[in-house]
Parts: sequence; structure tokens; C-alpha cells
Amino acid sequence: MTELTVVGKLQSLPKIAQYIQKLAREVGLDAHTSYNLRLAVDEISTNIILHGYGQTDEPGLLVFNTILTPEQLIVILEDTGGAYEPEQLHQLSAAQIDKALGQRPMGGLGVYLAVRSVDEFHYERIGDRNRTRFVINR
Repeated sequence: MTELTVVGKLQSLPKIAQYIQKLAREVGLDAHTSYNLRLAVDEISTNIILHGYGQTDEPGLLVFNTILTPEQLIVILEDTGGAYEPEQLHQLSAAQIDKALGQRPMGGLGVYLAVRSVDEFHYERIGDRNRTRFVINR
């Protein structure tokens, strides 16, 4: 599978979406699974751009790679934005999710959606890099 490297700016989101859509077609994902993968990747990419690189004058890069096995499709996203704790951010309760936007705590909804949209979601900090893996079981 082909690597994709983009500048960490919001203008890169359509290119990321095209990459994921093409990948999903090439590996034969159904429409629902393709949508969920695109949603997960878009949410995390947006967070990296806004929160990881948004405070800097020079945006970093988002680098995508894939691993395809008979059992799984794995999309790997690496960036050099600040570290974060997705485990804490995605633990919104059902009661919090059901509240009106004005009554809901700020933050975490994008990570929550990303984690819930794929079969496995893994995050690790390696040196100065964040590595996020989105796993789809085939």
C-alpha cells in the first residue's frame, strides 16, 4: 500500500479522505465499514491539526501507512504533535453523550467517535512521535 504524507493543515483533510476512500475500495471494504474508517481517521487527523499543530507557526506532517493481512487492514498515522491521552478522552458516558451540546463537557467527542468506529484503536508515544493505529477486521 502507498504511503501518504501531508502537511498538518485543515486544507489537507480532503486529500486524507481521498486516500482512505481509495484504500477502502482497493481492499473491498463495504460502505458502512469504509465510512467508519474515514470518520475515525478524519476525527483524529483534525485533532492533530487543531490541537497538536495548531499552536505552532510551522505545522508538522501527518504520515499514513497501511498494513494489509488476510485478517486485518491497519492504517497507521504518525505525527509530531504533542502527546495526548486518548484513553481518558474517549471515556464519555452515555449520559454525557445524550446531553445537549451546551450541557456536555467540552472535548473528547471526536476521539470517542474514532475509537467506536473501528475494531481496534491503539495509540502510543514513541520518542517525539505519536502513532495511532486504526484496525479494521476483514
